Amino acid sequence: MPCITRRDLVKSAVLGAAALASPYLMKNAAAAMRTVVVASLLGEDKPETLVWRYVAEEMEARLPGRLNFRVVANGALGGEKQVAENIRLGSVQASLSTSSTLSGWVPELQLLDLPFLFRDAAHLETVVNGSVGRSLAAQLAKKGFVACGFIDYGARNLLAKTPVTRPVEMEGKVIRVINTPLHTRLWSAYGATPVGIPITETYNALATGVADCMDLTKSAYAGFRLYEVVPFMTLTGHIRASGVIYFSSGFWNGLDPETQTVLGAVCADAARHFNRLIEEDEERSMALARENGATFLPPEEMEAWRAGARGVWSDFAPIVGGMELIETVQAS
Repeated sequence: MPCITRRDLVKSAVLGAAALASPYLMKNAAAAMRTVVVASLLGEDKPETLVWRYVAEEMEARLPGRLNFRVVANGALGGEKQVAENIRLGSVQASLSTSSTLSGWVPELQLLDLPFLFRDAAHLETVVNGSVGRSLAAQLAKKGFVACGFIDYGARNLLAKTPVTRPVEMEGKVIRVINTPLHTRLWSAYGATPVGIPITETYNALATGVADCMDLTKSAYAGFRLYEVVPFMTLTGHIRASGVIYFSSGFWNGLDPETQTVLGAVCADAARHFNRLIEEDEERSMALARENGATFLPPEEMEAWRAGARGVWSDFAPIVGGMELIETVQAS
C-alpha cells in the first residue's frame, strides 16, 4: 500500500477546493458580463451598424469580458420611435437616434433640426460639443436616455419621383416626414401635405403612391435603396441631421462606475468615428445611387427655400430656448 505523506494530503485538499470553487468562479465571471442589445436601422456595411462594432471592439480591448454587444441590424427591432420606446422600457439597451425622433420626449432638441441653421458639419460639431450639447444631454437624461455622444448623419435633401428644384413645385405633393411638429410645419410652408411614416416603411409607401417624396441623408438614401422609388435627389441640404449615441438609463445606472467611465469615453470616440464613416459612406452612396439611375439636382431659388424656413424659426423659438439662442447658434 503506497505511503501518503502530509504533502500529498495538502496538495489533494488544495486541488479539491479548486475543483469545488471553479463552477462558482465561472458562474460569477459569466454573471459579470452584461449583454447589451443594440438596435441598428441599417445593414452591416453601414455606419449605423459599423459604429457599434467599433464600440464593442474598443470595450473588449479596454475592459475584457465586461460587456457583450448583441447588435440587431436592418431595422429588425423597429423604427427609431419604437426603438426609443423600447429603450425606455429596457428591452433594448442602446441605439443611435436622430434628434428629430427624440424631440418627442425632449422638445428642446428641435433646435438642432431648425432648417438652414447650420452651415456645415463643422458648425454643427461646434454647437453640440459645447454648452448647448451639454444642456440637451441633461434634458435627455431626465427622460431616461443617456446620450454619450452627438453624431452627424449628414445633410437632409429632398427626394422625389419627378424633378423638384423650386419650392413652388412642392404644392399639392404628399411628403413623408419624420412625425414631429417641426418637420410637418416646414413642408406645409411649401404647400405640401406631410404624412408621418416610420423610416422602415417608406420604401413601400413611396412605391405604392402613399407618398410622392421625402427628405433624407445621402447615406440612408442608398442604405434603404430608395433610389429605386424616388430617383431624384435635390441637394437642398435644408437640415443637418444630428443625432446621438444613447443608452437606456436603467441599463446605464446598473453599470459600475469604471464601466460607465470607459464606455462614455469609448462612445465619445465612436461619435467622431461615426462622423468619419458617414463622410466616406456618402461618396459611396451617391456613386451607388447613380449606378442605379438616380439623378442629383442643384436646387433653384434658394432664397425662396430659406423664406419658407423662417416661419419655422419664429414658431419654434419659444420651444427651443428663444430667438436669441437661435441667433447665437447661427453665428457660432
